[in-house]
Amino acid sequence: MSKRGTDEFVPYERIAQSIIVLRGQRVLLDSDLAALYEVETRRLNEQVRRNRDRFPADFIFELSDEEFNLMSQFATSSWGGRRKRPFAFTEHGAIMAATVLNSPRAVAMTIHIVRAFLQLRHLLASNRQLTEKFAQLERKVSGHDQAIVGILKALRELMRLPEPKKRPIGFTANLDE
Repeated sequence: MSKRGTDEFVPYERIAQSIIVLRGQRVLLDSDLAALYEVETRRLNEQVRRNRDRFPADFIFELSDEEFNLMSQFATSSWGGRRKRPFAFTEHGAIMAATVLNSPRAVAMTIHIVRAFLQLRHLLASNRQLTEKFAQLERKVSGHDQAIVGILKALRELMRLPEPKKRPIGFTANLDE
């Protein structure tokens, strides 16, 4: 693994691309987090296991076999597979991982990870706002559609030529015209 200076960080977009959604939560896999903190995945997981009391269930969870099989294309070892299922770190779990690693890189990188999560949260919030605006527009347009249909019916009625009154053949004593 190449070592970079602690002042050279990964762009937020790269971090945000590593954030995935599992079990309805945005998480970073242990291998991605280890790469960001520039430590071996084995070392990160070792520290997590040693400090298990710092990682409640809402900070970290281990992938199920099914999830692991889906993710195996992203995280493989040199012999073709991992020995243990990966951990998934929530935003708070990623911050806590920096405290147990206690390296300057991990502590400094935490700020960038938090900002990436915030950026992703902001993006999702703006998407929700955009979705709501579209829903409002659809409701408004559907109301207009009904009004337009009514106007078109009225215009058709007005455009219809009146049928000429048929005059009876022959002499009639009473002409209303």
